[in-house]
Amino acid sequence: MAENNLSFAAQVSEWVQAEKEREAAVLRTAAQMVANNVRTSVAEGGRIPVDTGNLKNSLMASTSTMPRVDEGERQYPDQSGEIELIISNLDIGETLYLGFQAAYGPRMNYGFVGQDSLGRVYNQQGFGFVDAEAQSWPQTVKEAEAKVRGRFEAGPSPRT
Repeated sequence: MAENNLSFAAQVSEWVQAEKEREAAVLRTAAQMVANNVRTSVAEGGRIPVDTGNLKNSLMASTSTMPRVDEGERQYPDQSGEIELIISNLDIGETLYLGFQAAYGPRMNYGFVGQDSLGRVYNQQGFGFVDAEAQSWPQTVKEAEAKVRGRFEAGPSPRT
């Protein structure tokens, strides 16, 4: 049997560490896919209606609590960078909360029939953009695993 420079414990440790890295990479990739997909407009093949982009921009990520729906009207800047940062630091076992803050977000997702607080009457069907992403989570994880597997099996990228 050929000798190896690393002890058995060190070899096992490297393998376990690689598995943990892969698991975290799949989680982060899948979470980012959800954040991207839930904000993909109807015009781009997604489910979220986009007029001004304000609803799409109101998506917020947190690892501590579900983002609250704001009262009243408000303009939201694009928070993509903040969402990516939170997801990139997500650890196995942590919960990621993604939520739209725009007051009209629930109505756009679930629909609304009746009179709102301002006296406007609606008979609006929901777009189901949040529900669709939640339902497709198992497929998203499989896609993320395939992407991550491809990156790990390709090996380290050459440095230029």
